[in-house]
Amino acid sequence: MQYSKELMNRLKRLEGQVRGVIRMIEEEKHCKEVVSQLSAVRSATDRAIGYIVAKNLESCILEAKEEGRDAEDAIQEAVNMMIKSR
Repeated sequence: MQYSKELMNRLKRLEGQVRGVIRMIEEEKHCKEVVSQLSAVRSATDRAIGYIVAKNLESCILEAKEEGRDAEDAIQEAVNMMIKSR
């Protein structure tokens, strides 16, 4: 699977969020602010995981159809990846 520029941009924003949290900790910001930002990082990470799994699933389903195979295994694998990421 080839990763898109959109995914790379998402991950770079996520990287910036993590750096922001580190800076907040270094500046001894209130724990509520830090936890709030960490929650945002977690949400962004979950969205990135969902994006990767969805794009991979799309690719696997198209490949299975082209080869005349059932896509059920690819779908089950995607579901398992989503469950493990939680």
